[in-house]
Amino acid sequence: MEKSIENIWREGFVESDALVAPKINNLYNQKSIHIIDKFKRMFKINLIAIVVFSFAFLFISFFVGIPITGIIFFVTLSVLVVINKKLLNDLEKIDIGISSYQYLKAFNQWINKQISINKRFSKFLYPIIFMSLVLGFWFKDAEGEPLGERLVSKILTGFPETYLVFGIPAIGIVIALIIIGLLALFGGQIYKWDLKLVYGRIFKKLGELMTDIESLRS
Repeated sequence: MEKSIENIWREGFVESDALVAPKINNLYNQKSIHIIDKFKRMFKINLIAIVVFSFAFLFISFFVGIPITGIIFFVTLSVLVVINKKLLNDLEKIDIGISSYQYLKAFNQWINKQISINKRFSKFLYPIIFMSLVLGFWFKDAEGEPLGERLVSKILTGFPETYLVFGIPAIGIVIALIIIGLLALFGGQIYKWDLKLVYGRIFKKLGELMTDIESLRS
């Protein structure tokens, strides 16, 4: 019995000596390379944007009187950039000469590693950012007096029985700890939302391409 068009298509994809195979393989190779190259460009642009933002915010923080926030921001974001630059270097090492299926699988493994590392880092990133803002405004100069101490004085004027811990209202410490705990708990999820917002369309195209290739290989 003669082979169906579907069988010829499938065999053409998996058999290197088939007539159609080179064209099909080349088509998927080009699609894979194009989509992943687009991801690489966006990833590099995002890293550059983070670097520019960290320098700009550092400068602005001194200008508005919250240098502690700017310094912590700068150091934390610098660590984030270093981590992801190393991950990007690993991505560049993936051999584009392999088949589109293997190329996509290698990229998928890299993506899972990248997400795993950044999810763990995000559990520290968001609490650190929150605390840097609190510290920055707490020590911000307010007419010769730290803003935090000035706020505490006003609170004590209205509520003289307020319980203090190291000069800070206990209720404020409790609220801060709750916020830090929530940010640490949901930091990974916040990162995944951000990732989906930026790269969602690319991941969708890659998923569709992977599905097409696997259906041809089955």
